Amino acid sequence: MDDSPLQVLTRPTAPYPDQRPGTSGLRKKVSVFQSKKDYLQNFVQSIYSSIDLLDRQGSTMVVGGDGRYFNQTAIEVIVQMAAANGVGRLVIGHHGIMSTPAVSCVIRKYKAIGGIVLTASHNPGGREGDFGIKFNTANGGAVTREEGTGGKGPAQDAVTNRIFQISRTIEEYAICPELRVDLATLSKQTFDLENKFKPFTVEIVDSVESYANMLRNIFDFAALKELLSGENHIKIQLDAMHGVMGPYVKRILCEELGSPANSAINCVPLQDFGGQHPDPNLTYAADLVETMRGGQYDFGAAFDGDGDRNMILGKHGFFVNPSDSVAVIAANVFSIPYFQHTGVRGYARSMPTSAALDNVARATKIELYETPTGWKFFGNLMDAGKLSLCGEESFGTGADHIREKDGLWAVLAWLSILATREQSVEDIIKDHWQTFGRNFFTKYDYEEVDLDAAIQMMEDLELMILEKAFMGQRFAVGEKLYQVEKADNFEYTDPVDGRICRNQGLRIIFTDGSRIIYRLSGTGSVGATVRVYIDSYEKDPDKIFRDPQVMLAPLVTIALKVSQLHERTGRSGPSVIT
Repeated sequence: MDDSPLQVLTRPTAPYPDQRPGTSGLRKKVSVFQSKKDYLQNFVQSIYSSIDLLDRQGSTMVVGGDGRYFNQTAIEVIVQMAAANGVGRLVIGHHGIMSTPAVSCVIRKYKAIGGIVLTASHNPGGREGDFGIKFNTANGGAVTREEGTGGKGPAQDAVTNRIFQISRTIEEYAICPELRVDLATLSKQTFDLENKFKPFTVEIVDSVESYANMLRNIFDFAALKELLSGENHIKIQLDAMHGVMGPYVKRILCEELGSPANSAINCVPLQDFGGQHPDPNLTYAADLVETMRGGQYDFGAAFDGDGDRNMILGKHGFFVNPSDSVAVIAANVFSIPYFQHTGVRGYARSMPTSAALDNVARATKIELYETPTGWKFFGNLMDAGKLSLCGEESFGTGADHIREKDGLWAVLAWLSILATREQSVEDIIKDHWQTFGRNFFTKYDYEEVDLDAAIQMMEDLELMILEKAFMGQRFAVGEKLYQVEKADNFEYTDPVDGRICRNQGLRIIFTDGSRIIYRLSGTGSVGATVRVYIDSYEKDPDKIFRDPQVMLAPLVTIALKVSQLHERTGRSGPSVIT
């Protein structure tokens, strides 16, 4: 520790009007953070200032990121400003890297007042890519603001709004510019600051160990080791997509559970994710899909940049729809020792996610919650002891062990089911459909469309809904006939605190339970992403194994016709089909 105290400075600044956090924090192009003077500093100060000084002084906070370009630069600023703002201790992942689920785990372990996560999740990285910063509260969950939220949202919205309001009026920020931290060495570093009675402490911790220890207490590692390295072991292929999950996969699946080293690919975190789009879906994880189609591997999975999303594949590239994934885990929940001990308090899914989970909840007489998109709504239910397992169609699955979606947890959940049932992924899914029926589901993503055109389309659709233009209307496509039973803008009343969230997605619901849903998403950094979801339930055994795109084609035709989406956006088709 240097004997001379480090200087704490207050620097003048001017606000930026565009620092309202979206569904996953503040996301912008790297160039925005680099080119706009004090852009990062303003937002970081707004985070610190949103915490009462008495709570902030001497407190512990956690910092970690997905390793993308600008990650280490941002951490240096966050550390310097934490010291100047009275934070007592920072716990930072080795090399500044820590998966989003691990950050949630470490916040809860250290009883920190919160954490800062540096990620743009599944968005591209590198100099020309995206960068993001979000604040997680003491429960380990993200503070986010949902696009289109009306009325009052969960309590965390108050924190989000406070951060945004501070960012709009900020005049100065506090920083300790001479403070330097060694992120490469596992260590405890202390620094004396001017006018501070106690030294400021930074702990560089093993990014994997706390998280791995948590998983050991959830799953039967002995059974998983037998599955992956025993006499009749299965062969797996896990693709970290050069994101944060590489070290976790290598340490837990390969070194501890005994899967061969070549089971894990693209496991070195890279600032630009190897030039790839770290989004675990059929489009961006096409190499893994192609490998799985060869039939060499029994189970495959991919993760996104920060490790909270996952895609599950069976032999010959059999795709497990994320909506089905959470439903299958729910139907086999007691394959996981954690739930044998805790029981199941409730299930939940986001509104656009297919109703596959509802079928399991109904059969097992367990409460099912339908929430707006955004993991914070699940977190609210978990904190109240109402929710054990949840998922969303955008490749997010998780449970109440932390307050973020958790990609590796989902993979170990699936492997636990494989170990218990001794069946293939495909057989488990097909058995599930035969037992509960099948929700045919697809999502069309139109990325980076003109924002004004997208907003106008949504407003016109909503006007038709308000004027009840759809009520009772019939749509004939080929031999199929659909009649509208209900059309609305989804509204959610939180059963925990009674808060109301409005404007959560436009829904057209038909008499047979089929649904068309339209949403504008805020997870991109340019333009708007229009998402169209199609969900249709089928219990006829002769039809449940048919091609989803064929089965859903009539509803897709109706969805595009009603919205005039292609005409309004100038697109001939979606960027991604899931």
